[in-house]
Amino acid sequence: MDTRTSSAAAENGSQISDPQQSLQPDDSGIDTVSAYLQQLQQRICDTLADIDGGADFARDAWQREAGGGGVTRVLHGGRVFEQAGVAFSHIHGDELPAPASASRPELAGRSFQAMGVSLVIHPRNPNVPTSHANVRMFVAEAKDQPPVWWFGGGYDLTPFYPALEDIQHWHHTAKAACDPFGDDVYARYKDWCDRYFHLRHRNETRGVGGLFYDDLNDWPFPTCFAFMQAVGNSYLDAYAPIVRRRMDQPYDEQQREFQLYRRGRYVEFNLLYDRGTLFGLQSGGRTESILMSMPPLARWHYDWQPQADSREAVLYRCLHARDWLNEEAL
Repeated sequence: MDTRTSSAAAENGSQISDPQQSLQPDDSGIDTVSAYLQQLQQRICDTLADIDGGADFARDAWQREAGGGGVTRVLHGGRVFEQAGVAFSHIHGDELPAPASASRPELAGRSFQAMGVSLVIHPRNPNVPTSHANVRMFVAEAKDQPPVWWFGGGYDLTPFYPALEDIQHWHHTAKAACDPFGDDVYARYKDWCDRYFHLRHRNETRGVGGLFYDDLNDWPFPTCFAFMQAVGNSYLDAYAPIVRRRMDQPYDEQQREFQLYRRGRYVEFNLLYDRGTLFGLQSGGRTESILMSMPPLARWHYDWQPQADSREAVLYRCLHARDWLNEEAL
């Protein structure tokens, strides 16, 4: 990030998060971030349960033997959501796991704190896209040295039967969250999302993208925290209108089968590439909470190909990076 962008972001961050401008990555600042994340989890669960109208989130509080814990909340078998998981965790340990220090090898061996909210929503209706969101913060600490901290997160949309209206709403909302922090922020984090959520062995993106950022500490701590809040708070604005628009749209058994087939791609990405999954498993995290992102049902078919000009074929035209805000057709 260049100096001009960083300065503009800091100024805009001050406007957004003015009461928190004195925050630092000390115990008080970490507690403030943790409190925000727990409130975000509650707000998301309340909204999704209200939309579903047929089921509520079960609450599972847990402790990690090596330090810390969290609350995993799962809605299963709902009217709209076949499975929805929203997890909060705040853990600490004596040595930063390898995935968290992959881009910062000089931090290997430091003690750490990691906290975040991560969610994956698997709707029942194939016309409603799957969605994922995550916001997180890490702090790596060593004796007699200042803490090293960074933020990460984002969200992405995985439709089965994509609609341009939905995709553009998703990206417009993402851009609006980023714009106060710099004119180039959305474009950079949209591009990072396209590259990150890419199944290299399939040569296709997981869906139609959104935002992804990691190792964020270019701005002052309060500004980075303000950006985390902007991303976290905009998730429901991005996703809830799409769900409400599509959740009662009719579908048939063939479309349901296609949904289950495409869910297999979700499993492949999470187990092969996802840094959060790897971090959780390698840090001794709670396996049930880490793998709550998996769909309740999925299928694989050998060498399946969509029929030309079918609705399924439309999806395959979407599975590469595109400038969605300026597209006129799928």
